[in-house]
Amino acid sequence: MTAPQKLCAPECLQAGRVSSRFLTSLVVLAGLLATVCLAKPASAIEAGMPNPPASPTEVTCGLMILDVIDIDDVNESFEAEVVVLAEWDDPRLAFDAEAEGVDRKIFQGDFQFAEVFTGWWPQLLLVNEVGAADPSAVKIEVYPDGHVRYLDQHNAVLETPMNLEDYPFDSQELQVQLVPFGDVTSDVVLTVNETYADATEDFVSRNSTVNVAGWELERVVFSTDTTFLNRTTIDRQISRLTATIHLKRRSWQLVWQMLFPLLVIVSMIWSIFWIDIDSLGDRLNVAFVGVLTIVAYQFVVIDNMPRMSYLTFTDMLLLVSFVTMSLTIPQSLVIYGLVRGGEHERAKTIDHACRWAFPLSYMALLGLIVTWYAVS
Repeated sequence: MTAPQKLCAPECLQAGRVSSRFLTSLVVLAGLLATVCLAKPASAIEAGMPNPPASPTEVTCGLMILDVIDIDDVNESFEAEVVVLAEWDDPRLAFDAEAEGVDRKIFQGDFQFAEVFTGWWPQLLLVNEVGAADPSAVKIEVYPDGHVRYLDQHNAVLETPMNLEDYPFDSQELQVQLVPFGDVTSDVVLTVNETYADATEDFVSRNSTVNVAGWELERVVFSTDTTFLNRTTIDRQISRLTATIHLKRRSWQLVWQMLFPLLVIVSMIWSIFWIDIDSLGDRLNVAFVGVLTIVAYQFVVIDNMPRMSYLTFTDMLLLVSFVTMSLTIPQSLVIYGLVRGGEHERAKTIDHACRWAFPLSYMALLGLIVTWYAVS
């Protein structure tokens, strides 16, 4: 009886091992089948940012101009420190303040904004911004009822058309245009937040450093409308908020630096009317020096002005000054011709009359220019 037991034990052990391996294989196979059956189709897309909470979602916005750093007349652009403020309601983010132990949830800084906050937010884009400027500060606040408050601060260089017809006595309306990037009006609608509408004016009144040198910031006006990218997408309207910054140029510095020297140069050319009528060479030398000076002066002014299809107040002033100074050349030639013809008295009479005619005509033309641009 003992011998048969010893022979049977190895066989039983081998059979047990085979059964264990078979069961393990079945479990692995069952797991693979379950994974295949429960797996998503290959064409499925992983969920990303949630959709807007409503159709459309109303986003109340404001733009606060903390500082106008620079205004470039030549390139028709300006640099400003801008704060974008936006608020909207997202019931999906509502929470129990007592259970959470906080009255609001704050996400601030690039990491928390991009990695920790998982809710939806409108990507507000400054459409007339030159280049891409990373925000220097960003913050999102979520309140228990799902109300969301967004703040974004950065320096931006923005292009805007300028009307320089009255330069240097002009006022400008610089625009900052804000749109929700990628969202049409059926998704997001921008409205003006009246709470922030007067924030810039109040900030300017309390901080005199806001005004850029040579300009005075008067007010900021907000408006909303709709736009589209091109005519092929005219049915895809985009909500747009525009902040118009009204500035007035402080012109007295330019008057003393540019216009007053011009008047002095023009008046100096009239000294030829007191030069002897027989000295044609001396008279022409003074006249040509004056003309060349006004030409060089005009190049200096042009370098500081953008290329435009119209004449500014300064252009007209330079043109009238150039013509007035140039007329002294034919006047000297006529006077010298009369002298050579023996008509000394007539030459003197005409020359003496020009001492008053040229200045009075010049002043009259300046008056007409000022009146024209003041009325228009």
